[in-house]
Amino acid sequence: MTIIEKAHELGKMIEESEEMKALKEAEKAQAEDDEAQQLVADFNIKRMNLARQIQGGKMTEEEAIKKNNEAFSEMVDASESIKNYVMAKESFDKLVNGVNSVINLYIVGKQDGCTHDCSTCGGCH
Repeated sequence: MTIIEKAHELGKMIEESEEMKALKEAEKAQAEDDEAQQLVADFNIKRMNLARQIQGGKMTEEEAIKKNNEAFSEMVDASESIKNYVMAKESFDKLVNGVNSVINLYIVGKQDGCTHDCSTCGGCH
């Protein structure tokens, strides 16, 4: 089997993973939730306003990041469908990052964040 064939096989496995299924379900639920869509739109406006304040010198980048994180947390806390989406996205990202880390092990000879304590990661061997 060629590397490209293996990559297709891996891609298919990721597509069929529980993490991907949960992410797709959470995306659909959030997209169908009008309240969640309004919260996301409001959050995006807040982000744009923060960017303008940084550009205008009215706020430091650190202050804007703090306010952005607060607004994000408020949005997530206000909607179950957004909360479910964020959790599903984090789980899926963890899976993909783990796959990338294992591939990186074989390309550069080390795994990102490897502590050599197998209880701290998803496994590399």
